[in-house]
Amino acid sequence: MKVASRFSIAVHIISLISGAEENERCSSEWMAGSIGVNSVIVRRIMGLLRNAGLITTQQGSADSRVSRSLDRITMLDVLRAVEPDPNLFSIHQNPNPACPVGARIQNVLETVYSRAQVKMEQELERTTMADILSGLKAKAP
Repeated sequence: MKVASRFSIAVHIISLISGAEENERCSSEWMAGSIGVNSVIVRRIMGLLRNAGLITTQQGSADSRVSRSLDRITMLDVLRAVEPDPNLFSIHQNPNPACPVGARIQNVLETVYSRAQVKMEQELERTTMADILSGLKAKAP
């Protein structure tokens, strides 16, 4: 099971926008080339990031900016901006209640999945976009 790629695309977009020089403009076409997706996807995700207050954009312009300091944007902020249901796990809905496993599996999995979700969110809350940019710069060729 995977979190949708919207999350990593959103992190990529914020990284591109925040890494741009003051006079550089990041068009959706240019970002799409870096990410390896269609520019329509970039624009849709940018709309989600804008609605969440993480970036500002101007229609018809390649002038996009990060709305606040990168050390104040967590990975959890980004995940919540682009994922309608940021829960990592889901449980199948129709186990057989007459089966000894089927009758109990949902309650057991809910407990395990809930703990894992909390741990993931704690890690994403600790990691900022500043950390991501720092890692990108450290690993630059």
